[in-house]
Amino acid sequence: MTIPKTLHFCWIGPHLAWAHGFALLSAVAQSGMDEIILHHTDDLADGPVPRALAAAGVRLQRLVPAALLTPAQAALGLGEALTRLYARLSSPVQRADLLRAAILYSHGGTYMDVDTVTVASLTPLLGVPQFIGAERIVWPHWARASRSPLVWAKHLGLDGLRKVLRRTPGGWRAARAVEGWYVQAVNNAVMGGMAGAPMFAAALCAMAALPEGETPGPYALGPDLYQALLATPQPGLVVHEPACFYPLGPEISEHWFRPCRNAPAALGRLLSPQTRVAHWYGSVRTRPHVAVITPEFIRAHCQVQLYSALVDASLPASSGLM
Repeated sequence: MTIPKTLHFCWIGPHLAWAHGFALLSAVAQSGMDEIILHHTDDLADGPVPRALAAAGVRLQRLVPAALLTPAQAALGLGEALTRLYARLSSPVQRADLLRAAILYSHGGTYMDVDTVTVASLTPLLGVPQFIGAERIVWPHWARASRSPLVWAKHLGLDGLRKVLRRTPGGWRAARAVEGWYVQAVNNAVMGGMAGAPMFAAALCAMAALPEGETPGPYALGPDLYQALLATPQPGLVVHEPACFYPLGPEISEHWFRPCRNAPAALGRLLSPQTRVAHWYGSVRTRPHVAVITPEFIRAHCQVQLYSALVDASLPASSGLM
């Protein structure tokens, strides 16, 4: 059995920016999937982005959280724990963490965040029961919880180095040279599996077990949860190397939007043959950049910005956007 050739995205809110639209449009062009679905919890405001998605064949599907969560929690014997959890979550990110696990558990396929650009076919990844990708980070949960001065000194040093490289022009090149110093940990921005896959069942059960009076931390339903799940063997789980989905890790990912000389040539050195998706970390100081991205911006900056070069290379001229 293989993972269905369905690619799921999830959006909470009425407005889609072009940067998010390019995530789906690049997936249409490059992923090799049979169906691409944008699950949206709110009515989408009319505009050029939803229209471009519909014209490209993306299925825009209204998602009613209770209708998704109720059968999943019934199948897992969780009572009403998931619907109660969703109701008390105020963070759209955490609500999306819950919804993506339920979508994959219920329907199978691949899930991808909207702060991504797809650069190659995902179909070679589908011949396994379930998969997820690793990124390179400074502060895994065990380091944040450590009381060892040596652990803190090491990770504070790595954090300082990353901050310097984030601000240094072309610092992504030096970051690639020292990336082996950083910890690999999984991230749930890109993952996939067959319907009922054990990892998603375990994730939903772990979410349901959260104390009702406790406010989950920012990563408690996302990377921290999935990294904790890996402490127990997950049958048939493949963990892909950072190059597959996270060619630039968090913080260093700011270089996607910084000025870059001869960006297409630099992009050729940044991406590897293993890269399928470039996740650009929408949570890392990207709001001002997202606000100005349009097809016209991409055309004007594709020689001098890595993100624009990435989108330009991933969308065919026949799309009418590039």
